[in-house]
Amino acid sequence: MSDDLIQTIIRDPRQRFLLDLEFVQTLANPQYLNFLAQRNYFKNPAFINYLKYLLYFKEDNYIKYVRYPQALYFLDLLQREQFRQELVNATYCRYIEDQQLLAWQRLQRRKSQLLTNATGTSTSTANNNNNETDTATTQNSTNAISTSTTANNNPLR
Repeated sequence: MSDDLIQTIIRDPRQRFLLDLEFVQTLANPQYLNFLAQRNYFKNPAFINYLKYLLYFKEDNYIKYVRYPQALYFLDLLQREQFRQELVNATYCRYIEDQQLLAWQRLQRRKSQLLTNATGTSTSTANNNNNETDTATTQNSTNAISTSTTANNNPLR
């Protein structure tokens, strides 16, 4: 990027906001955090100040723009020196990534269970309304099956 373009982005509040938002959302990626740590960004006081500045995304007016909520969690953790130091370790970052995946899978299972329960509740309500018709049909089918097994002296399989 040229210096003129950078200055234009910094001066334009909308462009600056979009740039900050994009960066905050990249913080949800543990591999990117590892990349930053290995290149010593977390040792630069200006970069640490930038991370503090980005905390404004946690305010009500701005939080609605963040698509990945774990990015804000990591932004909080990045305020701690010990966490920044641990991010140099690729194994630690893979562990964080694995935990994110497990949390996402649990959330998906929970959503699936809620949908199943909600569908089951509405289905059972509908079934109760049609119960009389279904009972008569089931009794007729059962009688037909028992008649055919008795006539052949062989049970149906």
